[in-house]
Amino acid sequence: MNIPVNLSAGSLVERAQRVAAVARAHAAEVDHDGRFPEEAVNAMKAERLLSIQIPTELGGDAASTGEITELCSIISQACSSAAMVFAMHHIKLSSLVEHGMDSDWHRSFMRRVVSEQMLIASATTEGGIGGNLRNSICAIEVDGDICRLEKDATVISYATKADAILITSRAHKDAAPTDQVMTAFTRDQYTLDKTQDWDTLGMRGTCSEGFLFKGEAPKEQIFPKPFAEIAAQSMLANSHILWSGVWYGIAVDAVNRAQAFVRSAARKQPGVVPPGAIRLAEVSNLLQMMKSNVVAAIKAYEEAKADPEKLSSVAFSVAMNNVKIASSESVLTIIDHAMLICGILGYKNGTPYSLGRHLRDAHSARLMISNDRILGNTSTMLLIHKQDTSLLG
Repeated sequence: MNIPVNLSAGSLVERAQRVAAVARAHAAEVDHDGRFPEEAVNAMKAERLLSIQIPTELGGDAASTGEITELCSIISQACSSAAMVFAMHHIKLSSLVEHGMDSDWHRSFMRRVVSEQMLIASATTEGGIGGNLRNSICAIEVDGDICRLEKDATVISYATKADAILITSRAHKDAAPTDQVMTAFTRDQYTLDKTQDWDTLGMRGTCSEGFLFKGEAPKEQIFPKPFAEIAAQSMLANSHILWSGVWYGIAVDAVNRAQAFVRSAARKQPGVVPPGAIRLAEVSNLLQMMKSNVVAAIKAYEEAKADPEKLSSVAFSVAMNNVKIASSESVLTIIDHAMLICGILGYKNGTPYSLGRHLRDAHSARLMISNDRILGNTSTMLLIHKQDTSLLG
């Protein structure tokens, strides 16, 4: 069921599997209590998985997006909250790797991520703009060599557990809402005052609470490139691909439970095809289509990275948006099929076939970022873009 990528360092998968074993042991408690998956994240740090994306020259493993997506899937099969934390960390890390290599401070920061296994959080949402990450109300203030920022961040996942936060704002007080920069603040450079709780249906372990953020740091910690470029060339693709890896992992575990249920039924009545066998074949087909969607997205992104113009093109944005929409819709359909196969034992908690947590976690997929918002953006882009209708183009 794994996504086929070239893992030159096979130990990456082995390290992720050890993390998954820890995550699985605590997944039910993390979900029930709505607490941070501390044990799983500590295991990620012990396995040095938080720095695998960083180039080897700075001490990392130079892991590709495909490799990281595979690890998201492995961890998600055990605990999707832990996997989502891992994915969100690496989405932010991609901004550093792709857009911070020409900055001495950001290169030094990447070395710290390697040596200290720092966990990085994101603050792109804001009161008054909702989930529209390409707009900001707050503005960074530069005073000599210092920059200051205050932001009403309605969501900062695992903020109190993070070692650093990458946060967006307007470039200056007179800048347009879309003229944004991203700044890295380390834990000792900001304060957080909680404004919103996180008591949700699913993904409870991400602890995505709201905070009033106040930070002060050297101005060199502002990314040297505009956030518009960062969003288009690294965040868009990495968000949709790594999230899809997490959702694929949820789907895989749901199908595995459905398959185990059908096999158990077959053993009880040898020679009789269990009622769920046909539906199992159907859901296997759906899972393969979901997998193909993610694999195609990884391939498209790796190819586009060689051409900055293509990476910022309307066609590429539409393609990545479609990946997110398809994955977030598919995971719910797949779990629904698995629930029908497992019946009451899938509906009940505490059985080997329980799927309640899978279903609740998967419902977050269409809301991160809202599918309606993405479809609206895509529809606008399609007014000026002609779709590529070739099969292999």
